[in-house]
Amino acid sequence: MRNSYLKQLRSQREELEARLELHIARYCFGDGEVDDGTEAELRQRIAELSDEITELETQWGE
Repeated sequence: MRNSYLKQLRSQREELEARLELHIARYCFGDGEVDDGTEAELRQRIAELSDEITELETQWGE
């Protein structure tokens, strides 16, 4: 159960990281002229997931 939850969190983080990379690429190529806060939101959520993963790994000894 614990492993599957950590897998799910890691998967969510990877998905957000991919979305962030795509967002940055679009911005670099001029498709996103307005900074709508998407990058900051994605980075914040990635950081939250990373913190949660680290905390659980420490607690569970993984």
